[in-house]
Amino acid sequence: MLGDSIKNSFQRKSRELDLVEHQDTDFCRLATIDIGTNSTHLLIAQIEPKLNTFSIELAEKSTTRLGERDPESGELTSLAMNRAFSTLKRFKDLSESYKVESLIIAATSAVREAPNGRTFISEIKTKIGLDVELISGAEEARLIYLGVLSGMQFGGKPHLVLDIGGGSTELILADSSEARALTSTKIGAVKLQREFIKKDPISSETELFLRSFIRGSMESAIDKISKRLEVGEEPVLVATSGTAMAIGALISNKENHIQSKLQGYKISKNSLDSIVNHLIKMTPSERSELSSLSERRSEIIIPGALILQTIMNMVNVNEIVLSERALREGLVVDWMCRKNYLKDQLSFQGSIRERTVLHQSRRFGVNSKRSKIVSEFALTFYDQTKGVLHNDNGEGRDLLWAAAKLHACGKHINISSYHKHSWYLIRNGELLGYSQSEHLMVASIARYHRKSFPKKRHESWQLLPDESERSLVNDMSLLLRLSCALDRRPEPLISKIVIEAKNKKVNIELIPNDLGQNLDLEKWSLNKVILLVKKIKDVDINII
Repeated sequence: MLGDSIKNSFQRKSRELDLVEHQDTDFCRLATIDIGTNSTHLLIAQIEPKLNTFSIELAEKSTTRLGERDPESGELTSLAMNRAFSTLKRFKDLSESYKVESLIIAATSAVREAPNGRTFISEIKTKIGLDVELISGAEEARLIYLGVLSGMQFGGKPHLVLDIGGGSTELILADSSEARALTSTKIGAVKLQREFIKKDPISSETELFLRSFIRGSMESAIDKISKRLEVGEEPVLVATSGTAMAIGALISNKENHIQSKLQGYKISKNSLDSIVNHLIKMTPSERSELSSLSERRSEIIIPGALILQTIMNMVNVNEIVLSERALREGLVVDWMCRKNYLKDQLSFQGSIRERTVLHQSRRFGVNSKRSKIVSEFALTFYDQTKGVLHNDNGEGRDLLWAAAKLHACGKHINISSYHKHSWYLIRNGELLGYSQSEHLMVASIARYHRKSFPKKRHESWQLLPDESERSLVNDMSLLLRLSCALDRRPEPLISKIVIEAKNKKVNIELIPNDLGQNLDLEKWSLNKVILLVKKIKDVDINII
């Protein structure tokens, strides 16, 4: 019997692996390179035509410092261009090893402003055989918007996207429809550092001058944005770029919110003001010792942080949301539109969350048929027990669905403790369209759908400091427990569940696929969970 069990388990795992391998062949790869003022970035994306989406397989960067131009002529220096040539050759070799369908390269501020920028592009073609597109500031803003749009749920609300580069700063107003305003201003972290910071730490006079200079430079863009806002609209400020990510990492470390990913992480105005005041007093060598800052970033973080802080004050918002996606991902979206993988650039918005959850489910070999049924049961419990088993206002429904789809993703690591592995995989995976706190809640709902209830010592619980978030996770995980209790067979016998809930009483009826089918196994399993739920909720639950 044991031998048969092992054999059956092996065959089941083999079928799952075959499914994953088959799914993995249904894609193509695209590489994009962003030649920036401070760094040159490579991104290799896996395009999934059936889901009309993409995931990131590889992301690399090299500090090429093209912004360190000749102080007299403004031309790109031979040293900087040689660094770029070496990086591009390596990136080309990497892309070819991944057998990408296309390699798209865009050059931005430093190259477009340098007198010898076009000569540099010609030399790239001659020496390396790569075609580089020199994009305008407005086009750069458009592509940044597409990149952010592909990874963040706008929900129809106006969003103000801020990208602080080395040589320019893009500010885009959009609301998941066509962008209302695309602006590009010729100030950046590298440019300000090179032109105005001669001594570091900077003096109070230099700080005041920089703030005034940034404000004056950005006034035109801010004015354009203001005119495109409707009366009463308060935009969500979204920041992307190396400066924003570095600031976010510093704040998350300082506030003990250690994050493996910063997508959706929120920075308060008070936190930003505090970290800027701290950084501005430090020397570059002191800043470089901070774990979140590289040596090069420590040199340019002050002007970049001042741009971020000044713009936050100018648009009068109290919070910034971070986006890890920007120009490089925007190049991917633009290519997908041109290749008809997307009907239009906005088709991401309607189903960002659904597509990212389905992608992760496929990636981890989750049994799609069973997870679909569990998620349907979970939503039925949610809809039919509101006011009795939970009092959620709607936010938890989508989180519950995502957790139900992904709750079993840890099974391919360890069956007995798969809920813990599911938490780890979900937490460290990419859930686009979810905020940082929502991402953690999805992982925790999946974590607590079986075995022990939340405990103070659990890392998954400690990462949810807000009591309302913990309460939501508690309620949604109970609904997921009830739903998973009905998932007992490879081929389910239950066609639907009918629930009547009122006055602290819940009656559950299980409807079989065919009349006369025996559902004793499901009833036994459900009753075990009901006993646990009754210990937490003052509710009478019965199977009828």
